[in-house]
Amino acid sequence: MTEPLISAENLSIIRRGKRILKDISLSVSAGEFVTIIGPNGAGKTVLLHTLMGLIKPDKGSVTRKHGLKIGYMPQRFTPETTMPITVARFLALVRGVDKNAIDNALELVNAVDVAQRSLSVLSGGELQRVMLARALLHKPDILILDEPTQGLDVGGQLSFHKLLENVYSSLGCAVVMVSHDLHLVLASTGKVVCLFHHICCSGKPSAVAKDPQFTSLFGEDMTRMMAVYQHNHTREHEHEY
Repeated sequence: MTEPLISAENLSIIRRGKRILKDISLSVSAGEFVTIIGPNGAGKTVLLHTLMGLIKPDKGSVTRKHGLKIGYMPQRFTPETTMPITVARFLALVRGVDKNAIDNALELVNAVDVAQRSLSVLSGGELQRVMLARALLHKPDILILDEPTQGLDVGGQLSFHKLLENVYSSLGCAVVMVSHDLHLVLASTGKVVCLFHHICCSGKPSAVAKDPQFTSLFGEDMTRMMAVYQHNHTREHEHEY
């Protein structure tokens, strides 16, 4: 059996007497695409940080494969407007990368044309591409993304998800992503983990969308919308053959 890249067993996090995460057990293997969904305050970002080793669990354990390379894209990044810095210079601040790595990463995310522009003047979509390029600089084994399309309009969300699919296909690295774009989850992920302090349900998107606990968290309307989206998405793929 192949060793997981990251695995968590009976993971619990407590802050100020409140249990943020309770008895979380999951694993991510090479090549997997896992999306974590859940309402605000469910502990999604805390889970990512714990998997990465930024937070020490109060109970349970996290095991990372020896030598694992992680690329991380945070939930929010706001460039400092009083200290202008170009995209190329910003990426060069990452330890151990050279110009060739920077050029390759920017090309992979279709952002070569912004290399000499200031971070502070980029659009939301352009900045997200740059942050994705930064996460890819060391050719990670696993890419961890925390709500990467937050603040983007629908067009920007679609564009970023398409880009991410291309990156995933090109590099073959595992992806773990927190997302609120439930209508896009079915199209871009192999496994969904529904989180509300504990794992409510997990599995293939089509199965999770039918789970009663999914409905209890997101409501009947979202369940119906996911079912319609799944039906349309399936028919689109049928027409491709």
